[in-house]
Amino acid sequence: MDSLKVRLDGSVFFVNKALLEQHCKYFRALFRSGMRECRQAEVHLQGLSARGFLLTLRILDGDRPILGADEIVDAIECAAFLQVQSVTKHLINIVNSDNCLLMFHTAATYGLRDLSHGAALFIRDMYSDLKEDVISTLPEDLVEYVESLAPSRYVTVCSHSPSIEKLQDCQRTVCYLDDEDKEWKVLTHLPLNTSTTLAGVTVLDNKLYIVGGVHDISKKVVDSGYCYDPESDSWFTIPSPQQSRYNCTLVGHEGCLYAIGGELDRKSTASVEKYNVSTSTWCFAASLPCRANKVVSAKAMSRIFISLWKPRGTTEIHEYVPEKDHWVLVTTLVRKQSYSHCMVGHRDNLYVMRNGPCEDFLMCVIDCYNLTVGQWRAFPGQYANSKGSLFTSVVRGDSVFTLNHMRTTEFAVEENRWKTKRETKGFGRIGSMYTFLLRLPKAFPEKDIVWMAAYVAPKPI
Repeated sequence: MDSLKVRLDGSVFFVNKALLEQHCKYFRALFRSGMRECRQAEVHLQGLSARGFLLTLRILDGDRPILGADEIVDAIECAAFLQVQSVTKHLINIVNSDNCLLMFHTAATYGLRDLSHGAALFIRDMYSDLKEDVISTLPEDLVEYVESLAPSRYVTVCSHSPSIEKLQDCQRTVCYLDDEDKEWKVLTHLPLNTSTTLAGVTVLDNKLYIVGGVHDISKKVVDSGYCYDPESDSWFTIPSPQQSRYNCTLVGHEGCLYAIGGELDRKSTASVEKYNVSTSTWCFAASLPCRANKVVSAKAMSRIFISLWKPRGTTEIHEYVPEKDHWVLVTTLVRKQSYSHCMVGHRDNLYVMRNGPCEDFLMCVIDCYNLTVGQWRAFPGQYANSKGSLFTSVVRGDSVFTLNHMRTTEFAVEENRWKTKRETKGFGRIGSMYTFLLRLPKAFPEKDIVWMAAYVAPKPI
């Protein structure tokens, strides 16, 4: 191993030189500069803390530490000076209500734009709770920046089959919750050929994607996938996966869509396909550990997780690792009637919501798995979903929104429970519901929906 001695702040570190060159733009430029320093076995760094450098090495080694205030400042300083994207990404993942102002101000001071923007978006999403502290602690220009951003909206669409022009269904709409009016409002109408019945639905880079819907009870798969861009208020088609599938799970992650499992000819499949948005191409990825359809999924700490139900009350949590293209069993939960119908990620926690056992089947129980310590814990008591009906759930900031046909409930995520913050009306339409978050322009254009028959790559955000 080609080791490098790094001196800073009175401490000495022996570090893998290739690791630094791969992940740190500062060292990459140094080693490739041709100057005398690039051939030395020892490097002196001035003005950085040893703690910040040690945290950087831990993150590069795959650790995902939860940081205190002083550690955050040191990590930001080191990420900015050494230009380490992995550290910036980790800091974005651990932004919360307690540290978002510190993250935003410090990152803006050091010029770490991705982190300052990510923290600002978090603040904007939690603005009703944080506004007083924002105004009293942040400089005026940073306050103006936060207020210039569009907050994410809670959006839903029910299951709809394709329609024809003569029988246009006014219910075939994508709707968002107006946080001020507490009313559900129409965002866009689904194009005639779009099906959300047994489809995979997800958001990637603030665009809505729909893949794998069916026409009717014959379960014939719709030929194309669809993308909605709220910025231009436009719909586009995208290619379907190479293997036709319906009732699949669609996950958006770092410029790609993943169509996970599903059914074909009424038989479940274990196959997984990856769609690269920039090249508009599908390719096969590592298959699931078993055949499965409508797999429960969630993202936490920029990682992809799924929940697979097994016999005898067993739920398995698997992680897909894109860099290695394989699935890893993370943990197993054994509960009576442990079939999970919903899972969400919040910081380094996965919350698995399931039906209660036996006579309490229509109640809902929450189990939480912490990725950092690798332990399960059951929330005390039961979360009783409105009138016992199943729901969908989405995380925004430090809040969880749950929705069913009766009501929408916002919970504050606390250490040992979800605390109800507010309730509004549900989404009173028939059919299964898909819920997600989108950042909508502050003023929607007053025009008809633009429909384009040929795929056009949405412009980058």
